[in-house]
Amino acid sequence: MSAALQPYHLGCPSWGDDAWRDYLYPADARPTDYLALYTQVFNAVEGNTTFYARPAQHTLQRWAQAMPETFRFTAKFPREVSHEGDLRNTLDAALDFTRLLAPLGQRVSPYWLQLPASFGPQRLAELEHFLREIGVPVAVEVRNQAFFAKGEEERQLNRLLHGLHVERICLDPRALFSCTSREPAILHAQSKKPRVPPRPAAFTDHPQVRFIGHPQLAENEPFMTPWIDKVASWIEQGKCPYVFLHTADNHLAAALALRFHERLSERLPGLAPLPVLPREPEVEQLGLL
Repeated sequence: MSAALQPYHLGCPSWGDDAWRDYLYPADARPTDYLALYTQVFNAVEGNTTFYARPAQHTLQRWAQAMPETFRFTAKFPREVSHEGDLRNTLDAALDFTRLLAPLGQRVSPYWLQLPASFGPQRLAELEHFLREIGVPVAVEVRNQAFFAKGEEERQLNRLLHGLHVERICLDPRALFSCTSREPAILHAQSKKPRVPPRPAAFTDHPQVRFIGHPQLAENEPFMTPWIDKVASWIEQGKCPYVFLHTADNHLAAALALRFHERLSERLPGLAPLPVLPREPEVEQLGLL
């Protein structure tokens, strides 16, 4: 089965990590080959780079040529849209961004609106206006603690998103924060990721999950197990979830994604294995055995 025919979308934060030549990509792969190779294994990727910089037209054309039509690129709205003022005032910039990404067509679905921790319940009217006017599929990630308190403010957010058929992105950083290390990459990741409890949501047919993993792959197993059951149940209900796997420096993100699919296949025996590139993953080196 090709990556395109899987009943869910699986991927990583990017496709361009040189370290993946140690276990995923052929050892002689060139960086210009990475995207085409990535799309042979995974059928989705987070569009994190668009949060920081808008891609050039020629870059988008190159991506469109490399990405199959069934591939999904969850492009983040740029930070000047989500982090710099009233969403009603940044709507034009958001619309410009969707027009820029038009060459990717349906591959960009959904767009991601990642809101800062300062975006609290008092600003829900902005969010409602934005979502009603943007005109493209959107999923929303919130980081304000009020939206995780299981009170009326969280219920207001959930009612708004559910009523507009907008997915609430679930970030699960528990495995990352279970790690005690002085490694710079880990400390950096722990300083950047919000320490919020997971909020699994399925407001549409496409639930969105971001799993931020422990740097030792075996340590992710107890944190991953509930997600195996949750994602399997969504698939059994006819939904098509999106699941993205991270590690602190993302050198092993692809290995963690492969492991997630392996475990999901144990829960769903009819699930086909992911395609294997010419170089087999070196599982012993990665601590997977």
